[in-house]
Amino acid sequence: MRIALTKGRLEGKTMELLERTGVDVDAIRNKGRRLVIRLEELNLDVVLAKAADVITYIERGACDLGVVGKDTIMEYGQSFYEVLDLGFGKCRFALAGPRGVDFYSGHGVKTIATKYSNVARAFFEGKNMDVEIVHIDGSVELAPILGVADAIVDIVETGTTLKENGLEVIEDIAPISARLIVNTVSMKLRKAEVMSFIERVRRGMQA
Repeated sequence: MRIALTKGRLEGKTMELLERTGVDVDAIRNKGRRLVIRLEELNLDVVLAKAADVITYIERGACDLGVVGKDTIMEYGQSFYEVLDLGFGKCRFALAGPRGVDFYSGHGVKTIATKYSNVARAFFEGKNMDVEIVHIDGSVELAPILGVADAIVDIVETGTTLKENGLEVIEDIAPISARLIVNTVSMKLRKAEVMSFIERVRRGMQA
């Protein structure tokens, strides 16, 4: 089997989780420039990828399992099974805007800056609100400061960055944490192997 891990912080937390199940993850820690690492004791290839690419590899069947944040799942699609909330990488999606300003006042169309256009669109559709969404790749906090947007939709962890830039949370949208996802075909054709891995991860979470 193959598992795709999100590079960076979630990669480290996933390795800690596997270690708690007794797996030797030194091969991942000492990977050098390799992007595919073999874990012989699990008969598992570990693929290290960017978050959005983890979704692509799972949906296209290149990998059987994946570890990715709920934020990426919400933004990029869900044609796979989401089987476990791994409990780490916790933060939240939030709507935030200039401190002390009533975002919901007035009748004009609001402009929202975000990296997560699909999440923002779904959130405001749920409120039956028409908004203009401006996609920003960098620091979205700049958009209200520069007058490009009325508010932002972004990931919030501590809120410190918002506070330092004169912004505050208007409303929480959804909690975020790392999730274990499974390719739909793999769940059918390799069910025994997949379920065995899921149970191993569950044990690690309880260790």
